Amino acid sequence: MSDVVRIGEASPFELLTVASLFLVALLGTIIAYQAYRGYRRNDARSMFYLAIGLLLLTLCPFLVNVTINTFTGAQQVVTVFFENVSRLLGLVAITYSLYGHH
Repeated sequence: MSDVVRIGEASPFELLTVASLFLVALLGTIIAYQAYRGYRRNDARSMFYLAIGLLLLTLCPFLVNVTINTFTGAQQVVTVFFENVSRLLGLVAITYSLYGHH
C-alpha cells in the first residue's frame, strides 16, 4: 500500500496539506534569501546561519518528503525521521546565529 498522494485522487484536505507544505517551503526560502542578502550586504555571519537554519527548517523537510516518497518505498517513519533531523539542525543553526557567533 502506498501513501503517495495522487493529485487526481486526492481529497480536499490532502490537497490543502500539500499546498500548505509547499507554501511553508516557499515562504521559508524567501525569508532565508533575505537573511542571506543581509549576510552579503553587512558581512554578518549570524545572518548566514539564520538563512541556513531557515532552509533546514522549512525547505529541506519538504524536499526530503517529496524525494523519499517519490523515489523510494520507505515507510512513513523514515520520512518523518529525516524531516525531523532537518528541522533539528535548522533550529541548531538558528540558535547558533542568535547566541553562538559574536
